Amino acid sequence: MCRITKSVFLLTWVTALAVTIASCSQPQPEPRRVTDVPDQPAEELAPQDLPPAESTDEAGDADMAAAPDSLDLTAPANDPDAVMVDPDELDSMEDDESGEITRTPDVHFVPTPQEVVDRMLELAQVTKDDVVYDLGCGDGRIVVTAAKKFGCKAIGFDIDPKRVKESQENVSKNEVEALVTIQNADIFELDLTPASVVTLYLLPQLNVRLIPQLKELKPGSRIVSHDFDMRGVEPDAVENLTCENGISHTIYFWTTPLKIDQAKVDESNELFLE
Repeated sequence: MCRITKSVFLLTWVTALAVTIASCSQPQPEPRRVTDVPDQPAEELAPQDLPPAESTDEAGDADMAAAPDSLDLTAPANDPDAVMVDPDELDSMEDDESGEITRTPDVHFVPTPQEVVDRMLELAQVTKDDVVYDLGCGDGRIVVTAAKKFGCKAIGFDIDPKRVKESQENVSKNEVEALVTIQNADIFELDLTPASVVTLYLLPQLNVRLIPQLKELKPGSRIVSHDFDMRGVEPDAVENLTCENGISHTIYFWTTPLKIDQAKVDESNELFLE
């Protein structure tokens, strides 16, 4: 009996020792902490770490498309930015009604703010006895304002049939047909001598191209340009005007006979032709 008991004890001890050795040989898992976050693949960033998406022009294009195509000038103080340029109009200058095709305009149509329009006409000291020519009349706001505010005759010229149509509509809306005429014409082929006041919103090189025509104006005629000078011709006055929206504009004013430095004019022409 004693011999059996010792054998059982020895077997039990050996078994326990084997179990202990086997359990000690297995690696113990590291306790998981609550604050641990699983690693993310190296090529992917967590949403909060992603760089902000780059802006695209799509939103701007949508805003442009939503802008109205014409500006009602019944109240001349309307927001000038209501009229936008349609870049597609520059590819083909075909009038939908007449089928007439003219050359591509020299500049994009950008309306002059009404505050600038008012100051240009004031600086030129327009009266009811004047004849105002607006070269590149756009939506007709300058000639409409001249007629309504001063009661003078005014003619707007534009090479774009769409702008001509728009100007004519604004003339009708403002009931100044007796004083204002809009013509589809190339401004570089015009006789400007009937005008006593000429208004411009063109690029500097275009102003220079007009010098041969402008210097034929009657003595005492006035020329006013929005934002762009006439290189080689000394202005009588230059004014800076800040509009309510905080944007600054420059107004150039000349009287005839023009103070021309022909050497500078020739230099400008050569520069622009390069």
